[in-house]
Amino acid sequence: MLKVTEIAFSCYAVTDMARARKFYEDVLGLKPTTVIEGKWVEYEFGPYALAIGCAPGIFKPSPDGCSVALEVENFDDAIAHLKKHSVKFRIEPMSTPVCQMAMIFDPDGNTICIHKRKAQ
Repeated sequence: MLKVTEIAFSCYAVTDMARARKFYEDVLGLKPTTVIEGKWVEYEFGPYALAIGCAPGIFKPSPDGCSVALEVENFDDAIAHLKKHSVKFRIEPMSTPVCQMAMIFDPDGNTICIHKRKAQ
C-alpha cells in the first residue's frame, strides 16, 4: 500500500525561467532555496515547497491545471500590491464563508490563488 506522508512540492511549468523568477521573487516576494540554473527553482515554506520548472517538450504551462493557494498575512495589502504590479486577475478578489481569495496569472498563464483564512 502507498502511504503518503506529505506533499514534497508543487510545480508550475514555465517557458522563460528569468521572467518567471522575476515574477515569483520580485512580485510575489518568494525566496529561492534550491536553484538548478535555467531549469528548476524551489521556494520553501516550512516543510513545503513551490517549484517552477522549465522543461520544454516535457510539460507546459496551463491555466487549467492544479493550482497552489498562497496564504498571505494581509489580504487587502496583497491585492493592492498585485494590482500595483499590473498582475492579471483570473478571478477578482472575493469572500467566502471561510476565506478571502483571488486567482491571478503568472507570466506563463498558470493560475495562482492568493488566499487568507478567516478567523474561526
